[in-house]
Amino acid sequence: MSRLPEHLDIHLIRILYLLLCEKNVSRVALKLNQPQPSISASLRKLRELTGDPLLVRGGRGMVPTQHGESLLKPAKRILDETESLFSPKTAFVPQEEARTFHIAAPDYMNTQFFTEVIARVRRESPRSRLVIHALGPDADYVRLLSDGELDLVVANWDEPPHHLHISKLFDDPIVCLMRANSAYARRTPKDGMTIEDYLTLPHAAPALILPGYHGNIDAFLEQQNMERNIVVESAHFRMLPYIVAQTDLVLTAGQQFASFYENTLGLKSYKVPVKFPPLRFYQLWHERAHHATEHKWLRAQISTAARLLAK
Repeated sequence: MSRLPEHLDIHLIRILYLLLCEKNVSRVALKLNQPQPSISASLRKLRELTGDPLLVRGGRGMVPTQHGESLLKPAKRILDETESLFSPKTAFVPQEEARTFHIAAPDYMNTQFFTEVIARVRRESPRSRLVIHALGPDADYVRLLSDGELDLVVANWDEPPHHLHISKLFDDPIVCLMRANSAYARRTPKDGMTIEDYLTLPHAAPALILPGYHGNIDAFLEQQNMERNIVVESAHFRMLPYIVAQTDLVLTAGQQFASFYENTLGLKSYKVPVKFPPLRFYQLWHERAHHATEHKWLRAQISTAARLLAK
């Protein structure tokens, strides 16, 4: 049967370590500012627990037994680990330290946003790494955050999960995107797109991408007793601008997302005649990472990138 007590006193391990180092009960008593009989009583208890004398008389005083010597390193390791366990956490120093941060985002996030985030992290913490994970319909991001596999999730929801920490990043107005030289773009009236035009034009739309995201556009239209003409659905949101660039299709997306592809693919965006609420983007994180200084720093970089993008 084990001799280990139910509650092992760390102070007793400290006495064991000092006895094995000093090899003298009186010196240990002085170091710990305790009476010598108290240290002698602790030595008796240690002998009882280990089943070994630990210290025996030698030619020039007390010497550790062979078993006593074998306990020196484990006792020191326990004391060191206990001290580190309860020592205050030092602040994250971005320029000096290396961390790997895991962020998840759906692929409809604006490329410029993450370009700015990456540039800031590279500049402020060059030894750190960023891993950007896909956030699809099957991703259990709540569990991944709570398990520590993700540090942060960036996306938009009508109603973000209430039990997670949340910080709003930016609002993105909804616009309509099409090929600049398409038949409709060439004949668009000066007063802009009409609701009838918007609903009857052929649309490319995302399939289920993220729980709580799919349906933001169409659910709102349904509330207004409207329905758009969707002829293509894709689970790959970033494929849609390229499809639009080669066809007569129309894509409804956030203005920041659309602006990037206007510049790169020769597309043109229009103000949507339906009064959609803007896409509202957040960063979400779990309580387990709430107080960590490196995660506070990361969230600050994300917030700053969002403010710069919104200007």
